[in-house]
Amino acid sequence: MPKVGDAAPPFALTADDGRTVRLSDLKGRPVVLYFYPKDDTPGCTKEACSFRDAWSDVQASGAAVFGVSPDAAASHQKFRTKYRLPFPLLSDPDHSVAEAYGAWGQKSMYGRKYEGILRTTFLIDPAGTVRRVFEKVKPEGHADEVLAAIRQLR
Repeated sequence: MPKVGDAAPPFALTADDGRTVRLSDLKGRPVVLYFYPKDDTPGCTKEACSFRDAWSDVQASGAAVFGVSPDAAASHQKFRTKYRLPFPLLSDPDHSVAEAYGAWGQKSMYGRKYEGILRTTFLIDPAGTVRRVFEKVKPEGHADEVLAAIRQLR
């Protein structure tokens, strides 16, 4: 997992609208990259909607926000439309970007162990450096935490 002060791992992922989003194209503005397990599930919906509900503050900060999960772009498109999410959702089907960011690992549910997304958010500054890492994210109120961190970049 990249640490604060490390260069953010580069990525090129397909967005819900079919375009390719590259970290290198986002230089010059803060980037929020949040990894979540699955579209349209309770925690993931709460997290996405918290960013949606704080969208005017996010826009005022100048930050770009991207949700990343292994779901296909078509699933992302449905999820984004259903909840009117104003930011792109990126598809990482082979979880290579999640792995590069340390957001893929062993999980446990009902005693069963499996590999999956570890709910993690990264705040990347305009130069491409990791400035904050939020691990074991609790979806409720997470957008407010991230916005406070963005304000500290200034």
